[in-house]
Amino acid sequence: MARAAGARDRRRARQGALGLLGEPSAASAAAWAAAGAAIRRLHDAPLPPWPGPRLDDVAAELDSECAWLLANAGLPAEVIRRNREIAEAALRPWKPVFIHGDLQITHVFVDGDEVTGVIDWSEAAPGDAMFDLATLTLGHEERLEDLLAGYGDGADRDVIRAWWSLRSLVASRWLIEHGFDPDAPGCEFDVLRSRMQEP
Repeated sequence: MARAAGARDRRRARQGALGLLGEPSAASAAAWAAAGAAIRRLHDAPLPPWPGPRLDDVAAELDSECAWLLANAGLPAEVIRRNREIAEAALRPWKPVFIHGDLQITHVFVDGDEVTGVIDWSEAAPGDAMFDLATLTLGHEERLEDLLAGYGDGADRDVIRAWWSLRSLVASRWLIEHGFDPDAPGCEFDVLRSRMQEP
């Protein structure tokens, strides 16, 4: 009986979200690779018929959010400006693929080394494949290579890194205004600060 309960506890510990922002992911490298393979299948699927984000709109949003952060956030101006420069690499024409659009780590569920579900498809649309890869690894940059092992060819690591900066800059005001803390350990402000150490 105790052995069966212990096995159930171990199984429960292996089930759930791929991880949480601000905490190390306990998921295996194989689970991350499985997530990469699942994302590849999505990106290879036919495009949905509705429109996705436009490059001009993304650039305009980045500019307005950076201006707001410079005026209102407790983040050093140099961090905001440097990340705005890094984000520029994401602002290039992309070949649209079917993206999830909000592929946060808590939206991908695994059981052991297998992906069992992906939730919150409200932002799904044609878009930049690198955005999904960046969103899933935001705050878990050390798992990027595990993810790409399953995703396969075609990933641009520089663009993924640019999206880490861009997404963190753009999301921060919404988080602040809705009672979340982008300055919590491992979250968006930490991501932005960590970019400062890159050449």
